[in-house]
Amino acid sequence: MGQRWLPSRNATEIRSTTVELGNQQYRRKHSFTHLVFLLSSLILVYFPGSWYYYSSHNTSNTPINAARILSRCAELDVLPGTPPNFHARTESDRYQSGNMPTLIHNATIWTGNGDGWEQVNGDILLDRGIIKWVGGFRLKEAKSLFGTGLTIVDVKGAWVTPGLVDIHSHAGVMSYPQLSGAADTNSILGITQPWLRSLDGLNTHDEEYPLIVAGGVTTSHILPGSANAIGGQAFTIKNRPTLERSSSSRLVEQMGSPNSTGWRHLKQACGENPSRTYAGTRMDTAWALRTAYDEARKLKLKQDRFCAAAMAGKWNGLGEFPDDLKWEALVDVLRGKVKVHNHCYEAVDFDSIVRLTNEFKFPIAAFHHAQEAYLVPDLIKKAWGPPPALAIFATFARIKREAYRGSEFAPRILADNGLRVIMKVRTVPISSRNLLYEAQQAHYYGLPDNIALASVTTTPAAVLGLDHRIGSLKAGAYIDVVVWDSHPLALGATPKQVYIDGIAQLKTPYNVEKPGVFQDRPITPNFDKEAAQAIEYEGLPPLRPSKVLENIVFTNVNNVWSRVDSGTGIQNTFDSAAFSNSLQGRHTVVVVENGRIKCAGSNMTCQTDNLVGFATVDLQGGSLAPGFITYGAPIGIAEIGQEPSTKDGDVFDVLSGTIPAVLGGDGAVVVAVDGLQFSTRDALLAYRTGMTTAVTPPDHSGVVSGLSTFFSTGANHKLEKDAVIQDVAALHVTVGYQSNGSPSVSTQIALLRNLLSGEGKGQLGEAFKFAAEGALPLVVKVESLDIIATLVQLKKEIDLKTGKSLRLTLSGAAEAHLIAEELGQAGVGVIVLPTRPIPAEWQSRRILPGLPLSEKNAIATLVAHNVTVGIGCFPGWAWTARNTRFDVAWAALDSPDFSKEQALSLVSSNLEILLGIRSSPTDSDMVVYKGGDPLAFSSKVVGIISSRRGSVDLL
Repeated sequence: MGQRWLPSRNATEIRSTTVELGNQQYRRKHSFTHLVFLLSSLILVYFPGSWYYYSSHNTSNTPINAARILSRCAELDVLPGTPPNFHARTESDRYQSGNMPTLIHNATIWTGNGDGWEQVNGDILLDRGIIKWVGGFRLKEAKSLFGTGLTIVDVKGAWVTPGLVDIHSHAGVMSYPQLSGAADTNSILGITQPWLRSLDGLNTHDEEYPLIVAGGVTTSHILPGSANAIGGQAFTIKNRPTLERSSSSRLVEQMGSPNSTGWRHLKQACGENPSRTYAGTRMDTAWALRTAYDEARKLKLKQDRFCAAAMAGKWNGLGEFPDDLKWEALVDVLRGKVKVHNHCYEAVDFDSIVRLTNEFKFPIAAFHHAQEAYLVPDLIKKAWGPPPALAIFATFARIKREAYRGSEFAPRILADNGLRVIMKVRTVPISSRNLLYEAQQAHYYGLPDNIALASVTTTPAAVLGLDHRIGSLKAGAYIDVVVWDSHPLALGATPKQVYIDGIAQLKTPYNVEKPGVFQDRPITPNFDKEAAQAIEYEGLPPLRPSKVLENIVFTNVNNVWSRVDSGTGIQNTFDSAAFSNSLQGRHTVVVVENGRIKCAGSNMTCQTDNLVGFATVDLQGGSLAPGFITYGAPIGIAEIGQEPSTKDGDVFDVLSGTIPAVLGGDGAVVVAVDGLQFSTRDALLAYRTGMTTAVTPPDHSGVVSGLSTFFSTGANHKLEKDAVIQDVAALHVTVGYQSNGSPSVSTQIALLRNLLSGEGKGQLGEAFKFAAEGALPLVVKVESLDIIATLVQLKKEIDLKTGKSLRLTLSGAAEAHLIAEELGQAGVGVIVLPTRPIPAEWQSRRILPGLPLSEKNAIATLVAHNVTVGIGCFPGWAWTARNTRFDVAWAALDSPDFSKEQALSLVSSNLEILLGIRSSPTDSDMVVYKGGDPLAFSSKVVGIISSRRGSVDLL
């Protein structure tokens, strides 16, 4: 009966199935419904005596619209599905007139068919919004069909996949830039609101849409938020602009189309979010869900009794068809017509929802977020109906208590238990543009490649009930196709072109040539032991080193990168390629004695035969490189972001006038070292991925943060040797447009001017005096071009006053690329974070997106203008620290002029300069990688060499 986007009608409304939306009318059609209606009408016309029989025997009056009522009753339990004549159509209902046929020629095609194993070579013919054929080299045939009207795109063997499907999106309802006038994610007017529809808040001007397409995502499932136990109905859209420019014209299944399946979708949530929003408990949420479904059950029972009487001809006193606009969607859930998407994290919440499904007899299409699902796969399978799919993240975890046991091994564990895995994103901090990156990480940690690719294509399409249209490449499907510059599971894979409904979306795509190795499926490390431990320890496996040694020989070493002198970048100090073929491979070694590298070379030059008591570890073509510095994430001052009792807390704002006199009043300055927490899980995970040190300032929500500290992420506690490496690193402030009631930007600048001019008091005044004289870096968290320009002017003003140079570092700096030349001339450094920007706020909307939308990214642009650049983590999200080496690798891939040495410097020596770290190269940590270099998906951190402690941690 078409897309059920409107609620069920009552008997008095059944006269017409036409509804008005905007200035257009759409007629709801469904072949089965029309058949039922036709048969009912024929009965009335050719067998009028039957109604007389019912009338005379049941003393009832047959209503004039009896046939329509019977038709309505007959369709109550007709399940949605692919229309029988769907594959016979010759034109898509989303076809845009004038779009010419296209042949994608000479492609390496991952079709998504055959459980994700099918790969073919050849051509894909796209015409009238439909795929006509896939595979085989049929250029001559295509030319004969269309002649000069055919557009031929020779992709020269490039990988081609179906368009990606994002099953968990808030695009358009949580719009970029985030403004109060377009905040339509959650209603807080009731804990259960199944009558709400995300389509009613879908903003067509969301600036995320082009970024989503640039990530190869062609279809997005737009969900209401998770503040409510039932947040409302969800809708699936295509991510291309339409000629109509309306929200409805983006729908995958066009309203009124005879080709619609009829599937509807509902968003539910349990756990912390509803409890926090409505000041309740999990028990309250469960009761709210049960009472809502009980209302639906009672309404369904009334409808079934009504229809039973109507079908039996018992019309007397029957009245109108029982309906309720508020509860009709839940009734359809109970009738199996709605796919329920349930936000859930913990085992306790899964258990509650599983019991709910069995009590009211309805299936769950997918649990979303599902951080603990890997610990309870058998419980998931107990849900009523087919086992739900699990829409999960790769490494996103620990932002709140219910996410504390999240594991990077969850995807592979769930797949091993026969459950369907879908990789998903979150509007902040994981933009939909990075959906494929989630699948790449899942593959890195052990998810098979066919399942990893399916997790963002065929599997979400099937869960949405749309796998006949999207998610795979086959004749008759929608033309949603992505041409990639490398294997789609290779880190940094970027679209060369994206087709949605057969229309090329990237008008002037920018691409770079990737190394040949990136055209093959990535070889990834073995994490079997770690995955088993994740289950054994219920999500909290030990993160401490397995062994601590002093003397060790690493064999089969390909490269060593290191710092040679203070103030210099990273250099390749050992390369096995320099040796003759006979000495390459297992004969190249690095000898470590008392935690220091003593020799790197051949077995002979390092005299390994004479070493006694040295352990040996084969790196299988691995490498060594300096430890990375993590900056931007709250490492060391927070364990669980949304749990205040696990955090150091915010410092007093100097402009608030509330700093106690005992602290020094407006002359007080806070030092982060006093509130450091060691052995947090995010710190230890960062350590295990090569982020051996961190620079963290005090947490704050005002202008002045305080003084950051430089410490070891692998230390047990503050009293341990070299746990704190440098008490004070830099002075940190924030300048930006804030919420109503906050000091204006001009007020914030005036404060900085006064403090840098010597007007400050006490320790705060002293810190700013040091900064003004260049003895201490001033790190300013800022995004806006206009504010950055003002800060550059302020630096010049202060430099003129002091006769010295203010060491100004910008952090975040989304719009800094716009004045890269001026920053280089002024000697202002920049820490780019995040490395893949999003226009999340108005003050950061003018981003340089990078490939394929711009020729260069912000990092390359700044470096080209002689700006000292570092890379940081997404602000506020501690779990992102562990992924920094992949961020560096991706940035380097997008900038082919970058050497590996330059890339490694972005998170080591450059950050030391920008953040005021005073360190000797001989005291720097060295990270040991097995199976490749630090920027490779094939490598894995297996050890940390600490010259400060004189030992080697084996992980």
